[in-house]
Amino acid sequence: QVQLAESGGGLVQPGGSLRLSCAASGSTSRIYHMTWYRQIPTKTRELVASISREENPRYADFVEGRFTLSTNNAENTLYLQMNSLKPEDTAVYYCLAEDFMRNNQYWGRGTQVTVSS
Repeated sequence: QVQLAESGGGLVQPGGSLRLSCAASGSTSRIYHMTWYRQIPTKTRELVASISREENPRYADFVEGRFTLSTNNAENTLYLQMNSLKPEDTAVYYCLAEDFMRNNQYWGRGTQVTVSS
């Protein structure tokens, strides 16, 4: 089993920045893919950014160069640096970890990001 714990959300003004963290524990050697999703009420969860072992990060079109994924493998932590935040970035952000074949999925509980003046 893999456990994920997100942190770093909060309230920020438009144009501000936040760094989200997703700390993995348990059977972390199983993890091959990690993804940040976000969800607002009444909408389906949407992919924000993803990274797989030995591959470059990929980002949703709406990111437009504002977000950056990084990892700290020693601490089994995935980061999402979010800059130039917009009100439409307001959502609960979730971290997903998957094994190579994507047969096993592990979700965190999410962290709320609110962008408002």
